[in-house]
Amino acid sequence: MRTANRWMTLSALLVLPATAVVVGPAQAADPPPVRAPVWAAGGAQGGTATTGVGGASGRAAGSTAAPPSGGTTATWWGHAAFVITTPAGTVIAIDPWLDNPSAPKSLAQPTALDAILITHGHADHSGGAAQLAKKTGARVIAANELSTLIGAERTDGMTPGGSIKINDATIRMVEAVHGSSYNVDAKNVRYSGPPVGYVITIDKGPTIYHAGDTDVFSSMALIADRYRPTVALLPIGGHYTMGPDGAALAAKLLRVKTVVPMHYGTFPLGNETLQEPVERLLTEADRLGISDKILIPEEGVGIEW
Repeated sequence: MRTANRWMTLSALLVLPATAVVVGPAQAADPPPVRAPVWAAGGAQGGTATTGVGGASGRAAGSTAAPPSGGTTATWWGHAAFVITTPAGTVIAIDPWLDNPSAPKSLAQPTALDAILITHGHADHSGGAAQLAKKTGARVIAANELSTLIGAERTDGMTPGGSIKINDATIRMVEAVHGSSYNVDAKNVRYSGPPVGYVITIDKGPTIYHAGDTDVFSSMALIADRYRPTVALLPIGGHYTMGPDGAALAAKLLRVKTVVPMHYGTFPLGNETLQEPVERLLTEADRLGISDKILIPEEGVGIEW
């Protein structure tokens, strides 16, 4: 695994400009420059941003080729949306609200996906999933109740504890602490099953835990014992999910090598600035002695393992 090629001190939260070669669903041959991720003091272990530093090359939208180095790449699309590409070229989208306010405008949306994972029915996670599945040919994996509501042609309904194998990725559904409803239309809001997270075990790659919308809960330690995730994608925005202090505690329970925060900076909440959750996470991680695990992503920049 690679170590970071750019380190930032805890107080240096301003992002340094870099010309990034985007790994993920970019269609343009020469994508415009985007910003590189911020690394916490000491550097996150086990992941590196696939920027121009180190000579990584891009990957076209819809391509089923493996990432340039043969590794696993996760590209953040803002909010809770990620597109993951495995060493064998399997492409998985998670909570693909790809036109959210934070989504990178320089990237074209994927044209080919193997699977779409939905953590719960709220529109900021399930919005557009059926249309994306139709366009890309993906199967949609969701809680059983939600799978019957979402309107996709190919669905796999599961409950926590269930698993499915897609090429070189084993996908396990796990619990989350949140709510879940689905707006069938403006006047028809339906219960859509339990909120969930996913653990994705990738052959010759990392084991990635996407927590969905959740608070920290004690069974995260059980997730660590059973599935041994190495990377955790954790919400930090507060109000609708756990905040930075909860996410830092979750990182301790999960015993992962890398923590990538998500679900923040999309909408202003109260008097917080959009970046305040990040600052608070880094402060709390430093207090708990885990600041070396934190990787602050940038929208549209691939993180590679």
